Amino acid sequence: KYYLMGVFASAVLLYGMSLLYGFAGSTRLSEIGFALGAGETTPLVTLGIVLVVVGFAFKVSAVPFHTWAPDVYEGAPTPVTAFLAVASKAAGFVALIQVVLLAFGGRTDVIGPLMWVLAALTMTVGNLIALRQTNVVRLLAYSGVAQAGFMLAPLAVVSTNADGAVKAIVTYLVIYAAMNLGAFAVVLAVARKTRSGEISSWGGLFEYAPGLTVLMSAFLFSLAGIPPLGGWLAKFVVFRALLEPEITAGGVALAVVVGVNSVIALYYYA
Repeated sequence: KYYLMGVFASAVLLYGMSLLYGFAGSTRLSEIGFALGAGETTPLVTLGIVLVVVGFAFKVSAVPFHTWAPDVYEGAPTPVTAFLAVASKAAGFVALIQVVLLAFGGRTDVIGPLMWVLAALTMTVGNLIALRQTNVVRLLAYSGVAQAGFMLAPLAVVSTNADGAVKAIVTYLVIYAAMNLGAFAVVLAVARKTRSGEISSWGGLFEYAPGLTVLMSAFLFSLAGIPPLGGWLAKFVVFRALLEPEITAGGVALAVVVGVNSVIALYYYA
């Protein structure tokens, strides 16, 4: 599934890039950005931007291009799963930030609404499906989908707060990487004891592994955004990016969506 969907996503990404190359006559991001900012908006340019974003959306497991994540996370060995959940997602976000800022900066009329919808869908769908999970790895997979939505949110206001958006995403990525790696390390250690990935097998964990219990609680509370842990800071910088320095209707609405989803995440993490 990962291979086939990866090939499909790469094909979509390359097709979008070919459309933008045909319009700009260059593969340099800065020159593409200049051409997009100076030229008139055409349907093909808009299509090219959308296809490129779709290709990167697969890399960061954004909805509706997330369906590979739960099965791959559950089927792969836990160390590989941790790598996919952190390194692969971080690389995808770094590339997406570069493309959005350098190439699509002049087309915020397209990239802003697109990122708004993508972020809202990703965090909401990821959190709602996570509520139904009984396997801890699949729970973390859908949690990772929701976290991707939180990280995509600042890109919706990149036209009014580009520096704040980049700082928010980078801060969230660093904190998310530490939280997720720690959580998967505990999952690996517990699985060696219980021989199971079901959440029900974690019952009574404090009795025979109190250290792992405390660590996992800290990682989950941090992912949920409970202060004073790092996850709270990550969500705080996202809120700040959405609401400063210029308050817009889109930023306020997305901040409300982020707040509601943070409450939903508290339920299944707790």
